Amino acid sequence: MNRKLCPWLIISVALLTVALLAGCVEDGGVPTPTPTTPSPAGVPVQMQMKLSSPEFENGAPIPVRFTCDGNDINPTLRIENMPAGTKSLALVLEDPDAPRGTWVHWIVYNIPVTLWIDENSIPGTQGTNDYGVQQYRGSCPPSGTPHRYVFKLYALDTELDLGEGVEEAALEMAMQGHILETAELSGSYSR
Repeated sequence: MNRKLCPWLIISVALLTVALLAGCVEDGGVPTPTPTTPSPAGVPVQMQMKLSSPEFENGAPIPVRFTCDGNDINPTLRIENMPAGTKSLALVLEDPDAPRGTWVHWIVYNIPVTLWIDENSIPGTQGTNDYGVQQYRGSCPPSGTPHRYVFKLYALDTELDLGEGVEEAALEMAMQGHILETAELSGSYSR
């Protein structure tokens, strides 16, 4: 290399470095870090888990085929933005408007991590609902005012050490300390 070019190369690199640093320095003389995420707080944004169905919109009427007046089968459910570390899922379907208080229609737990629960499926271990059976029982309100039906999904950091047929209270106790995130989907039905 030509020795006459070396000083100019060193000076050029030094000037370039100063120019780059000048663009990153605020009034206080401290270099401003380049943001690494689009979040205003500089923290990666975690999307909240979402539960939806291609069969009905959140808050909309539930199609008859998923009720006691139809085929009495579960609808397809879609799961999005499941949190990292999820080892299993649990799902409970409740009617909070039942005459005697909240009525449990379906309990399923130890559902393998999935983004989709198929229509008319048993995706995991079934618990005992308030009808006293281990199966899905669809919307079936008394005639009159529409009832709300809420699918509650739980992302868990473990598989639950439970046999078949547990009721909701036992499921809730087993999930304590293991819930990473929850999501809900609600629909309505009237007769």
